[in-house]
Amino acid sequence: MKDQPRSPASTLFPVALLLIAMASIQSGASLAKSMFPVVGAQGTTTLRLIFASVIMLLLLRPWRAKLTAKSLRTVIVYGIALGGMNLLFYMSLRTVPLGIAVALEFTGPLAVAIYASRRAIDFLWVALAAAGLMLLIPTGTTTSGIDPLGAAYALGAGVCWALYILFGQKAGADNGVQTAALGVMIAALFVTPFGIAHAGATLLTLSVIPVAIGVALLSTALPYTLEMVALTRMPTRTFGTLMSIEPAFGALSGLLFLQEFLTLSQWLAILCIILASVGATLTMGSTAKPAIAAD
Repeated sequence: MKDQPRSPASTLFPVALLLIAMASIQSGASLAKSMFPVVGAQGTTTLRLIFASVIMLLLLRPWRAKLTAKSLRTVIVYGIALGGMNLLFYMSLRTVPLGIAVALEFTGPLAVAIYASRRAIDFLWVALAAAGLMLLIPTGTTTSGIDPLGAAYALGAGVCWALYILFGQKAGADNGVQTAALGVMIAALFVTPFGIAHAGATLLTLSVIPVAIGVALLSTALPYTLEMVALTRMPTRTFGTLMSIEPAFGALSGLLFLQEFLTLSQWLAILCIILASVGATLTMGSTAKPAIAAD
């Protein structure tokens, strides 16, 4: 019996879920930035991960995971990479527009995708990504570039994202989605000392708690659930290609919610990185896995 052709609705449904997930993540980042004046980037990261870990603890019940000594080490590295990625990304948002920070951070999964393929055409994607970085990172005496330290934080978040992908695939092979809950809990434990050192008792400010819960829902619980559903209903290559447009969502979210206006060269830089990500995804090996966003 031949497979029945998929209806337009069944094809568009997972795409819509993924677009909503990306919009949710970037809206959550915009909301998180509003907490910086009170608890700083470090405190914001701490509160987000603490509440996200509680939510995922209740939803995914990670105590059911079966861990060996080897898999536990992998999960710990995965969680630390997740925590570092979130902390460095929020640190970059203090001085870098949201869309640019997302684009710079995206060099992490882009590097993983290119490494997974390693074909001659990958030189084109490297060149496109390099062109985007050249347009973004300030050089010489120009004043139109972005803050160098903020850019370094975003690129550091990209390195952590690459480690998150590599170790997340290994950890997830043993316990599936329960790995995500364990990773978020470890990330919260890793980041909390930074938040306490910076914000102290301010972390307990009552007016901040509802905002932090909203950030945890928008940036972790909702998008992660939607991405998991979408991934089961579409080819991994399609998933990865669509995820590549996330820097554009970041730029639009920054424009709408934070009034962060970008220059033409900055929009061109974001476009270069998006095209490099799309190209690398389309030409990667068939066994490569997509990266689920975790900002």
